[in-house]
Amino acid sequence: MSPWLSLVVLLSSWSLRELGVDACTCSPSHPQDAFCNSDIVIRAKVVGKKLVKEGPFGTLIYTIKQMKMYRGFSKMPHVQYIHTEASESLCGLKLEVNKYQYLLTGRVYDGKMYTGLCNFVERWDRLTLSQRKGLNYRYHLGCNCKIKSCYYLPCFVTSKNECLWTDMLSNFGYPGYQSKHYACIRQKGGYCSWYRGWAPPDKTIINATDP
Repeated sequence: MSPWLSLVVLLSSWSLRELGVDACTCSPSHPQDAFCNSDIVIRAKVVGKKLVKEGPFGTLIYTIKQMKMYRGFSKMPHVQYIHTEASESLCGLKLEVNKYQYLLTGRVYDGKMYTGLCNFVERWDRLTLSQRKGLNYRYHLGCNCKIKSCYYLPCFVTSKNECLWTDMLSNFGYPGYQSKHYACIRQKGGYCSWYRGWAPPDKTIINATDP
């Protein structure tokens, strides 16, 4: 674990001990943002795990069988192990061994992949068809766009490279329809807008505020 990451974890553990509570708080993130902001994005199956004495509460190291890499070829072309905090209060991730394939996102520190509850991690069989297509090519097309979160009305886009993300306003909450079925992609004229469909993105223009 990198020195600064160890310091963050240590300070977090002190704060939790002083408060006497266990907590992991993450801001909602659209899958496209999670994709674009991650060093590594892979589909993999967990085949083993072990607990090592690293950090205040230990570190879980999962051994994985990588099925496909979507992002991170230049960082780490093949991932064999992923690291996460052993404590869920520090956003440690619990994965099933020899049971499911997972979509895993994370960052690389000192040649190791780290992930946690605040990263986008999901069972592969629970991803929508649109999300799978996003991983293959759509999300990559939108990494120069900005997904702007809307938590309460009114909210507006303020530049042409923004898509307004309103899942948090719906009765269904997060993850909602935009998270499951839309990608924010740059269209002709340099404008970013929500896209869903089978045609090439530049043939369909969707209003950025109303997917």
